[in-house]
Amino acid sequence: MFSQLLPVNLHRRLARYLNNARIALMAWRVARAAPAPRNSRPIAFFKASSGLDDFSWNSAFHLLTSWGLRLQGIPVAYFACNHGLSRCVLGTNRENPAQKPPCHSCVFQAKTLYAGVPASPLSSHPVDRSTAQPENRPTEKPTNSATLTWFSFERDAELENAIKNLPLAALTTFTWRGIPLGKLCLPGLRWILRRHHLADDDSTRFFLREYLLSAFNLAQHFERFLDATNPQTLVVFNGQFYPEATAKWIAQQRGLRVITHEVGLMPASGFFTPGEATIYPIEIPESFEMNPAQNARLDAYLEKRFQGNFSMAGVKFWPTMRGLDEDFLQKAAAFRQIVPIFTNVIFDTSQPHANTVFTDMFAWLDLALETARSHTETLFVIRAHPDETRLRKASLETVAQWVENRHAAELPNLVFVPPNEFLSSYELIARSKFVMIYNSTIGLEASILGAAVLCAGKARFTQYPTVFFPSSVEEYRQTLESFLRAEGIEIPAEFARNARRFLYYQLFRTSLPFGDFLTTGVRSTHAQLKIFNPPALLQAPAIQTVSKGLLEDGDFLLEEDEKTRREDKKIRR
Repeated sequence: MFSQLLPVNLHRRLARYLNNARIALMAWRVARAAPAPRNSRPIAFFKASSGLDDFSWNSAFHLLTSWGLRLQGIPVAYFACNHGLSRCVLGTNRENPAQKPPCHSCVFQAKTLYAGVPASPLSSHPVDRSTAQPENRPTEKPTNSATLTWFSFERDAELENAIKNLPLAALTTFTWRGIPLGKLCLPGLRWILRRHHLADDDSTRFFLREYLLSAFNLAQHFERFLDATNPQTLVVFNGQFYPEATAKWIAQQRGLRVITHEVGLMPASGFFTPGEATIYPIEIPESFEMNPAQNARLDAYLEKRFQGNFSMAGVKFWPTMRGLDEDFLQKAAAFRQIVPIFTNVIFDTSQPHANTVFTDMFAWLDLALETARSHTETLFVIRAHPDETRLRKASLETVAQWVENRHAAELPNLVFVPPNEFLSSYELIARSKFVMIYNSTIGLEASILGAAVLCAGKARFTQYPTVFFPSSVEEYRQTLESFLRAEGIEIPAEFARNARRFLYYQLFRTSLPFGDFLTTGVRSTHAQLKIFNPPALLQAPAIQTVSKGLLEDGDFLLEEDEKTRREDKKIRR
């Protein structure tokens, strides 16, 4: 109660201090409880971009997973940043390129996570960990079930000279000593600049040059780390930001298995995969058919979803949701048919995977606008993604800007719904002839609702027949024209079936629950650690699933819980 009376900044600082005390205490308890490590190759955990000075959800998944392994006697090798990047992605200040990243507070946070872990002789400038340890920490020497290697930054003069005068296009494709640095750095640059189309200006080139230098420096340190530790597997956060992308690329060149992780669809859940975490690859057996209890479980989730009552990574996109108003309905009545167009956030980490048919989402919108001009009988409704204006993560290349630049709103048969207008997309789908998406999850939901969905970008669910997904721009154009002209659209029955199966797997099989050990922090995008008995980790389904995936080449799929099995038996009776 007292903390709630404090100013916001003081409240956050106090919450962070208390959370770090819990983390450090639990880190020492884990170090003390861990048995002597087995004589086996370690699992490597890489940390650079999953948080700065707070405990992000992905930092929490990283830490709890590594603790779970150590408590089983599996050796763990941590590789973490200690002022190791000239400019990191999260520490980039778009408004002030000269500003250095907040390395001091970031390293302090990392020291807290790894309390009790001895620094490796390989470490660059080892950091004194005493400031991160709680005053009442155990005095017993913990078992060394883990090692910690820090890496620092050293500028490479030869590389710096090679890139100093290059234009942006050359920097984005730059390769140095066989490492595709430009390709590895581009997604993170787009993410932090909050745009897909980059300006060839001084600040953008500066950031990319510093990213290239940092990635190469990291590569040298990481090669030495791999030589020294010889891990069996590498675990990294999502693999899209350049530090993780570089580590992943180097590991894969050596034939190492790399596991990436992201937040799951359910609250306080993580997703782990040997594939690309940001596209959520999921393998569903063709024989899998949903039973009555599973269908009921999915329907209960969808009922909340259709009311806007859901969140992901702690973010609630819909504070409220309103139906279609009378003005819209009167306008729509003048047209033969309604076609909603659902967009994405252009810099999102799913977008590099999505751009397989069109070069980017805006190229798709250009085609949609061209089509709208020639189909005046159809009301097109462009719905901007609500995440475009998220606090501290607002897009700087928006659909609203595209609408303004293209004078799209001047068309009498086009309505633009901005991201902060919480109109029910589901009511819109119910009144539509068909739905157009790039790679938005709402396409999956529309298929479940029985709508025809025309998809333009590779999505997490297009790996299965769930939507109409043409393979070229010309095929897409032809399909769009045929849908607009047709009296009705025949939808394959397998679309709805596969959509339900995919969403069920994503919600209840791949979203690994960590809620027994974590709760939401002061900010919903951050986690707080609970105090628990370390052996309890070994009984957690999430830790058991990840351990099996890492150690036994498992599929990282959660087993069906006993409650669902009991409900199915009850329904069948």
